[in-house]
Amino acid sequence: MTAKEYLSQAYHIDCMIRSKQEQSQLYYDIATKMNAPLSDMPTGATSNVHWIEDAICALVDLKDAINADLRALVEAKRDITETINNVGDPTYRTLLELRYLCYKPWVEIASLLKYERRYIFKLHDKALREVDTKRHLKTPKDT
Repeated sequence: MTAKEYLSQAYHIDCMIRSKQEQSQLYYDIATKMNAPLSDMPTGATSNVHWIEDAICALVDLKDAINADLRALVEAKRDITETINNVGDPTYRTLLELRYLCYKPWVEIASLLKYERRYIFKLHDKALREVDTKRHLKTPKDT
C-alpha cells in the first residue's frame, strides 16, 4: 500500500459512513411513513404486511454497521495522526493533516499555507515520500 493509499483510508471510511447515514435516513422515512392505504379490499398474497418491521430491522442493522465504521474511522485517524506526527518537516505535517485528516481541497490548502497550488503538489509529493520512508522503516521486513 502506498503512502497516499494509507493516508486516504480515513477519507474512504468517512465516505462509507456518510453513504450509510443517507441510507439510514431513507429507512427511517419508510419506517415512520404512516399513510398506509385504508381499504377493505383484500390485498394480494405477495403483499408484504410487515414492511414497517422490515424497514426498522434494516435501519437497526445499518446503524450497527455505521457504529462499526465509526470505530474503524477513529482507529484509522489515530494511526494516520501518529504517522503524520513522525514526519520531520512541520510544513509537510501541516499539509498532510489538512489533506488527509481535515479533507481540505488543494485550493484551500494552498491558501492556508500561502503557497502556489503547483508548489503544494511538489510539497505533497515530498511529504508522501517521507511517509513512505518512515512506514517502511517501521514495518518489519518479510524474510
